[in-house]
Amino acid sequence: MPHAPELLTSRRLFFALGVPAPQRKAIARWRAELHLRAGKPVPSENFHVTLMFLGAVPLAQLDAICDAVEAMGKPEGRVTLMLDHLDHWRAAEALVLASRQPPKALLRLVYNLEQALLPLGLGDTRREYRPHLTLARKYMGQVPEAGVAPEFMLRAGSSGCMESVRGEYRLLRSWALAG
Repeated sequence: MPHAPELLTSRRLFFALGVPAPQRKAIARWRAELHLRAGKPVPSENFHVTLMFLGAVPLAQLDAICDAVEAMGKPEGRVTLMLDHLDHWRAAEALVLASRQPPKALLRLVYNLEQALLPLGLGDTRREYRPHLTLARKYMGQVPEAGVAPEFMLRAGSSGCMESVRGEYRLLRSWALAG
Protein backbone atom coordinates (compact mmCIF):
# COMPACT_ATOMS: atom_id res chain seq x y z
CA MET A 1 0.00 0.00 0.00
CA PRO A 2 1.43 3.42 -0.95
CA HIS A 3 2.34 5.86 1.76
CA ALA A 4 0.06 8.87 2.23
CA PRO A 5 2.55 11.40 0.74
CA GLU A 6 2.80 9.28 -2.44
CA LEU A 7 -0.98 9.38 -2.81
CA LEU A 8 -0.89 13.16 -2.71
CA THR A 9 1.94 13.55 -5.23
CA SER A 10 1.03 11.04 -7.96
CA ARG A 11 -2.04 9.78 -9.78
CA ARG A 12 -2.75 6.61 -11.81
CA LEU A 13 -3.69 8.05 -15.18
CA PHE A 14 -4.83 6.81 -18.55
CA PHE A 15 -6.42 8.23 -21.69
CA ALA A 16 -9.67 6.71 -22.93
CA LEU A 17 -12.72 7.01 -25.10
CA GLY A 18 -15.88 7.12 -23.08
CA VAL A 19 -18.89 4.95 -23.86
CA PRO A 20 -22.24 6.76 -24.00
CA ALA A 21 -24.84 5.64 -21.44
CA PRO A 22 -27.17 3.89 -23.94
CA GLN A 23 -24.25 1.81 -25.25
CA ARG A 24 -23.04 1.01 -21.73
CA LYS A 25 -26.53 -0.32 -20.93
CA ALA A 26 -26.71 -2.34 -24.15
CA ILE A 27 -23.26 -3.87 -23.56
CA ALA A 28 -24.15 -4.67 -19.92
CA ARG A 29 -27.40 -6.39 -21.06
CA TRP A 30 -25.46 -8.37 -23.69
CA ARG A 31 -22.84 -9.36 -21.08
CA ALA A 32 -25.61 -10.53 -18.70
CA GLU A 33 -26.77 -12.95 -21.42
CA LEU A 34 -23.33 -14.61 -21.28
CA HIS A 35 -24.15 -15.89 -17.75
CA LEU A 36 -20.52 -15.49 -16.63
CA ARG A 37 -19.49 -17.85 -13.84
CA ALA A 38 -15.93 -16.58 -13.57
CA GLY A 39 -14.17 -13.28 -13.11
CA LYS A 40 -15.22 -9.98 -11.65
CA PRO A 41 -17.57 -8.00 -13.92
CA VAL A 42 -16.51 -4.42 -14.60
CA PRO A 43 -19.28 -2.03 -13.52
CA SER A 44 -20.94 -0.64 -16.64
CA GLU A 45 -20.29 2.94 -15.51
CA ASN A 46 -16.56 2.10 -15.86
CA PHE A 47 -16.82 0.90 -19.47
CA HIS A 48 -14.27 2.69 -21.66
CA VAL A 49 -11.77 2.04 -24.44
CA THR A 50 -8.24 2.77 -23.25
CA LEU A 51 -6.13 4.79 -25.64
CA MET A 52 -2.98 4.91 -23.54
CA PHE A 53 -2.16 3.83 -19.98
CA LEU A 54 0.29 6.09 -18.17
CA GLY A 55 0.40 4.50 -14.70
CA ALA A 56 1.54 6.51 -11.67
CA VAL A 57 2.28 10.05 -12.83
CA PRO A 58 3.55 12.89 -10.62
CA LEU A 59 0.75 15.37 -9.99
CA ALA A 60 3.13 18.18 -10.94
CA GLN A 61 3.20 16.76 -14.49
CA LEU A 62 -0.57 16.85 -15.05
CA ASP A 63 -0.69 20.36 -16.54
CA ALA A 64 2.15 19.57 -18.97
CA ILE A 65 0.35 16.37 -20.03
CA CYS A 66 -2.90 18.24 -20.67
CA ASP A 67 -1.06 21.02 -22.54
CA ALA A 68 0.66 18.45 -24.78
CA VAL A 69 -2.66 16.79 -25.62
CA GLU A 70 -4.32 20.16 -26.22
CA ALA A 71 -1.54 21.12 -28.67
CA MET A 72 -1.91 17.80 -30.48
CA GLY A 73 -5.00 18.95 -32.36
CA LYS A 74 -8.10 17.02 -33.33
CA PRO A 75 -8.13 13.99 -35.62
CA GLU A 76 -9.74 14.35 -39.03
CA GLY A 77 -13.27 13.05 -38.98
CA ARG A 78 -15.18 11.21 -36.31
CA VAL A 79 -13.60 8.26 -34.52
CA THR A 80 -15.79 5.17 -34.73
CA LEU A 81 -14.95 1.73 -33.43
CA MET A 82 -16.79 -1.55 -33.96
CA LEU A 83 -16.54 -3.82 -30.91
CA ASP A 84 -17.27 -7.12 -32.59
CA HIS A 85 -15.06 -9.79 -31.05
CA LEU A 86 -15.33 -11.45 -27.63
CA ASP A 87 -11.93 -12.59 -26.39
CA HIS A 88 -10.11 -13.80 -23.28
CA TRP A 89 -6.71 -12.20 -22.75
CA ARG A 90 -5.06 -14.79 -20.54
CA ALA A 91 -1.98 -12.75 -19.58
CA ALA A 92 -4.19 -9.87 -18.43
CA GLU A 93 -6.85 -12.22 -17.01
CA ALA A 94 -9.49 -10.16 -18.80
CA LEU A 95 -12.60 -10.93 -20.80
CA VAL A 96 -12.81 -8.21 -23.45
CA LEU A 97 -14.84 -6.92 -26.33
CA ALA A 98 -12.31 -6.14 -29.03
CA SER A 99 -12.26 -4.87 -32.58
CA ARG A 100 -11.41 -7.19 -35.46
CA GLN A 101 -10.57 -4.19 -37.66
CA PRO A 102 -9.39 -1.13 -35.69
CA PRO A 103 -10.13 2.02 -37.70
CA LYS A 104 -7.24 4.10 -39.04
CA ALA A 105 -8.57 7.25 -37.37
CA LEU A 106 -8.34 5.56 -33.95
CA LEU A 107 -4.84 4.21 -34.62
CA ARG A 108 -3.74 7.71 -35.74
CA LEU A 109 -5.24 9.20 -32.57
CA VAL A 110 -3.27 6.77 -30.39
CA TYR A 111 -0.07 7.37 -32.37
CA ASN A 112 -0.48 11.16 -32.07
CA LEU A 113 -1.11 10.81 -28.35
CA GLU A 114 2.05 8.71 -27.92
CA GLN A 115 4.09 11.23 -29.92
CA ALA A 116 2.71 14.18 -27.93
CA LEU A 117 3.64 12.55 -24.61
CA LEU A 118 7.06 11.14 -25.56
CA PRO A 119 8.88 14.41 -24.78
CA LEU A 120 7.46 14.13 -21.25
CA GLY A 121 8.92 10.63 -20.89
CA LEU A 122 5.49 9.00 -20.87
CA GLY A 123 4.02 6.08 -22.71
CA ASP A 124 5.17 2.65 -23.71
CA THR A 125 5.20 2.63 -27.50
CA ARG A 126 6.73 -0.86 -27.65
CA ARG A 127 3.34 -2.52 -27.27
CA GLU A 128 0.97 -2.90 -30.18
CA TYR A 129 -2.23 -1.01 -29.51
CA ARG A 130 -5.28 -3.29 -29.32
CA PRO A 131 -8.52 -1.37 -28.75
CA HIS A 132 -10.87 -3.14 -26.37
CA LEU A 133 -13.49 -2.73 -23.67
CA THR A 134 -12.97 -4.87 -20.56
CA LEU A 135 -16.08 -6.81 -19.53
CA ALA A 136 -14.58 -8.76 -16.60
CA ARG A 137 -11.28 -8.81 -14.71
CA LYS A 138 -9.61 -11.79 -13.04
CA TYR A 139 -11.28 -13.91 -15.68
CA MET A 140 -9.93 -17.45 -15.95
CA GLY A 141 -11.72 -19.74 -18.33
CA GLN A 142 -12.85 -20.21 -21.88
CA VAL A 143 -14.46 -17.55 -24.00
CA PRO A 144 -18.17 -17.97 -23.28
CA GLU A 145 -20.62 -18.75 -26.05
CA ALA A 146 -22.63 -15.70 -27.02
CA GLY A 147 -26.19 -16.24 -28.17
CA VAL A 148 -25.95 -13.03 -30.19
CA ALA A 149 -22.69 -11.92 -31.80
CA PRO A 150 -21.33 -8.65 -30.44
CA GLU A 151 -21.79 -5.65 -32.74
CA PHE A 152 -21.40 -2.45 -30.80
CA MET A 153 -20.50 0.64 -32.83
CA LEU A 154 -18.83 3.21 -30.60
CA ARG A 155 -18.93 6.73 -32.01
CA ALA A 156 -16.53 8.71 -29.90
CA GLY A 157 -17.09 12.45 -29.65
CA SER A 158 -14.35 13.02 -27.10
CA SER A 159 -11.37 11.49 -25.37
CA GLY A 160 -10.38 12.04 -21.79
CA CYS A 161 -7.62 11.90 -19.25
CA MET A 162 -8.87 9.58 -16.52
CA GLU A 163 -7.71 8.85 -13.00
CA SER A 164 -8.06 5.38 -11.49
CA VAL A 165 -8.83 5.44 -7.77
CA ARG A 166 -9.57 2.12 -6.06
CA GLY A 167 -11.44 0.70 -9.03
CA GLU A 168 -13.35 3.90 -9.83
CA TYR A 169 -12.53 6.12 -12.78
CA ARG A 170 -12.68 9.89 -12.63
CA LEU A 171 -12.58 12.13 -15.69
CA LEU A 172 -9.99 14.86 -15.13
CA ARG A 173 -10.13 16.53 -18.55
CA SER A 174 -11.73 15.85 -21.92
CA TRP A 175 -11.10 16.91 -25.50
CA ALA A 176 -13.52 16.96 -28.45
CA LEU A 177 -12.43 14.65 -31.24
CA ALA A 178 -14.27 16.08 -34.22
CA GLY A 179 -16.16 19.18 -35.32
